[in-house]
Amino acid sequence: MLNVFSLSNGRLFQEEIESLEELSRFQPIWVDLEDPTPEEKRWIKQYYGLSIPEDAIDDDIEESARFYEEDNGELHIRSDFLLADMGHARQVRVAFILNNANPQLRSHGVLFSIHDESVPAFRLLRMRARRMPGLLDDAKDVLLALLDGDAEYCADTLEGIYDELEAASKQVLDDHVTDEVAGEVLATIARQEDMNGRIRRNVMDTRRAVSFLMRSRMLDAEQFEEARQIQRDLDSLDSHTTFLFDKINFLMDATVGFININQNRIIKLFSVASVALLPPTLVASIYGMNFKLMPELEWQFGYAWAIVLMIGSALLPMWYFRRRGWLK
Repeated sequence: MLNVFSLSNGRLFQEEIESLEELSRFQPIWVDLEDPTPEEKRWIKQYYGLSIPEDAIDDDIEESARFYEEDNGELHIRSDFLLADMGHARQVRVAFILNNANPQLRSHGVLFSIHDESVPAFRLLRMRARRMPGLLDDAKDVLLALLDGDAEYCADTLEGIYDELEAASKQVLDDHVTDEVAGEVLATIARQEDMNGRIRRNVMDTRRAVSFLMRSRMLDAEQFEEARQIQRDLDSLDSHTTFLFDKINFLMDATVGFININQNRIIKLFSVASVALLPPTLVASIYGMNFKLMPELEWQFGYAWAIVLMIGSALLPMWYFRRRGWLK
């Protein structure tokens, strides 16, 4: 999908492009390619003279492969954006190309973004830029706003983690924590730990992208101050993720501790059960004697009585354990 975004009366307007001719009608500041087809890449090449690398959204970790400037003045940034859905989080790699140094190229002053799927920060910016005139002035503002939107989305997701852990904490600290409840809490904690880790990684990645922009010297004074504010916001998110990791570790230890306590109770009960089965064993030992050769103890109903007594002394503890729910 190929969309172009142009400024009109201070507002950002979106147009979906379906042909090369349509592309030539607009003077956009932002061109967004979501899961682009080879034909759409060819349109960009023909009209803007911009070749989109095949590995534009590869999962490189090295900074030199993700943040660099071409000889023709094109700035390349590959940054991860957070996507949280149904209690799970993952990163979506987005490649940005910005030519702000070579006015001879048609791509001058246009931000190009390439990604495989929809990103929440992009939707947030489109909605705000339509409603708030004067929010954006050029392509650099768009890039900074997208990075700032990703930081804001991370903050909102962290608030959701706080709420989930608060609910889990109430369950763990309840007076009656069953193994089933403890298992559910452990699953919740594990999901939130994974999400918190991904947010922390995303914050680190966004910080690197903003730092690269600040070092590129293409930002004016106002944009540079905005970038510094984004850095401060990201630093505050780091503190929150650290606190959440500590809280997650505490809840994990507490939950595992309650599970161990429940298991110790069960082991104790089975120890008592083994002791409870000693009476029928004793009865069997006594009544296993040969009464016929012991005239002083000979009894006509001794054998039947021994059988009934052994069965009864074994069933009584089992009935008690089942009634208490210890055999489930």
